[in-house]
Amino acid sequence: MNQKLDDAAIMKRVCAGEYLLFDELVLRYSQRLLRFAWSKYGNQCAAEDLVQEAFLAAYAARETYNPAFAFSTWLWTIFLNLCRRHYKREMKQPREVVRSALGTSEEIRIPEPSSTETPLQTALRTEQFELLVAYLADLPEVQADALRLRFFGGLKFSEIALTMECSLSAAKIRVKNGLLQLAQRFSEETPSEGEVS
Repeated sequence: MNQKLDDAAIMKRVCAGEYLLFDELVLRYSQRLLRFAWSKYGNQCAAEDLVQEAFLAAYAARETYNPAFAFSTWLWTIFLNLCRRHYKREMKQPREVVRSALGTSEEIRIPEPSSTETPLQTALRTEQFELLVAYLADLPEVQADALRLRFFGGLKFSEIALTMECSLSAAKIRVKNGLLQLAQRFSEETPSEGEVS
């Protein structure tokens, strides 16, 4: 029955006292949030902590949710703000410590695929995942986050614009430029047919 309710209807009922319905929203969004945070930090524990913190913050602020807007955009905005704060705290550490979060394959565990896995998500499950995480970390933060929202979060460009508080065209440009830079970096690392490894 809960799966038939849209997000706004669930939030309305949660605000009216049916608090356990919030679990349905956690089930709907946790995997996408986890993929985003996990790709940003390369550390599953940190990613899980951020996702949990985002849901706790959303639940605590439930009365501020405006049903005139998409719940997903509201939740992603909360989550992105938490990620930014975490990222700023992390950047205060020496660079070597920040990079070490991406370093070993033991720290990076590829999430289980969902039934709606995209080709990009499938590619993440390959041997090039660590390289992709490192390349995303080298992009300007707004480009990397726009890519994560688009491909890990599954957001539309209009939702990315609202979440990142930018124009629709800026959201599209951030994704496009990020993809171009990633493609360039991958092409630099991939040997051409004539080269011997």
